[in-house]
Amino acid sequence: MRRLGARGQSGEAVSGAAFSAATLSMGAASGAPLRLDEPLSFWGGLDPATGRIIDRWHPQLDANVAGRVLMMPAGRGSSSGSAALAEAIRIGVGPAAILLLERDPIVVVGAMAAAELYAIACPVVLARCEDWTELAAAQRLGISAEPQGARIVVMQGR
Repeated sequence: MRRLGARGQSGEAVSGAAFSAATLSMGAASGAPLRLDEPLSFWGGLDPATGRIIDRWHPQLDANVAGRVLMMPAGRGSSSGSAALAEAIRIGVGPAAILLLERDPIVVVGAMAAAELYAIACPVVLARCEDWTELAAAQRLGISAEPQGARIVVMQGR
């Protein structure tokens, strides 16, 4: 973690905390974090028309991922989840960014497909376990994922 000035790249106020992470899919985004207690399958667990979690056994049933920085330990499920994630991103109800604790190729392929086919970036980064609780407690997170690495910034405000 390192300290930053009073404003981030987008002009929003930052608290001063920045965390490094590994880039899995490039892009830049910001949003309020939504921490999931368990992995989510985008195929059958997320309504790609609304962004609502519909897996009736998931602890965050009915939570909406639209525009949020989705924090989940890992992905779960079918390779079809890539298509469901890309579709949710395409119609504007997908997450703004995704933070993972474990690499998941299905999640990465979904984000990369949305970037390639629809020119809509949903950065996916591999966060560090020791940063997870602090990131989840933030009001808003800013993600910048480049080939050389990613940066997660804790932001204040909307």
